[in-house]
Amino acid sequence: MVTVPARRVSVAVSLTGIAALVIGAGLVLLLQVIPPTDEISATRRTISEYGLSDHKRVFDVAVVLVALGSAAGLAVLRGQRRLPVPAAILGTLWTVGLLVIVAFPKPDWATVSRADFGGTLHRIASVVAFVALPLAVLVAARTAFPSSPGRRRLVRVLAVVSLGWFAVILGAVVVAALEDGRWWTLIPLGLVERGMAVTELLALGVLLAPVAERPGRTQ
Repeated sequence: MVTVPARRVSVAVSLTGIAALVIGAGLVLLLQVIPPTDEISATRRTISEYGLSDHKRVFDVAVVLVALGSAAGLAVLRGQRRLPVPAAILGTLWTVGLLVIVAFPKPDWATVSRADFGGTLHRIASVVAFVALPLAVLVAARTAFPSSPGRRRLVRVLAVVSLGWFAVILGAVVVAALEDGRWWTLIPLGLVERGMAVTELLALGVLLAPVAERPGRTQ
C-alpha cells in the first residue's frame, strides 16, 4: 500500500518534472522570438540550430531541464510500478539522448563539410531520443493507466502522431536516396521536428501527470 505522505511526495515530484518540461519547452519557444535567434527559420532549421547561436546556454539549459524533468517523472512511475521495464529502458534512452545532444552540439555546416565524431553522436542521439520516447509511451500506456481508458487512448494517439512525424523524415530520406538528392530539402524539416517535439512532450506530460488514487490504496 501507498501511504499518504509517500503519495504526496510522488505527486510533488511528478508535478515538478512536468514543470521542468514546460519551462524547458518555453525557453526553446522564447529563442524563436528574441534576437538573434529569431532569425533562425522555424520551418527549415532544426531546433539544435539554437545550440550554435549566442544563446547556446539558454538552449542547453532548456534541454537539460527536459531531460531532468523526464527522469524525475519516469522514476516516479517506475516506483509506482506503472512503468514496465522495457518502457523504463526506452525512457532512459530518451533522457540520455537529450544529454548527449547538449554535450555534443550539432556541427556548424557553415564551417565544416561533414560531421565529426561529436556531430555523429549528436545525430545518433537525436534519432534515438525522438524514437525512444513515443515507443516508451506506447509500451507504458496500459500499465500506467489500468483504470483510465481515456488517458490511455490519449497518450497512445500522441505517441502514434509523434512516430508519424518521424515517418515523414524517414520518407524524405528514402526518396532522396532513390533520387540521389538531399533529403532535408524535400520537407520543411524545422517544422516537422518542432511538431514532433511538441507532440512528444505532450505525450510525456500526459503520461507523467498524477492519477487519482483509487479508494483503499492509501492508509
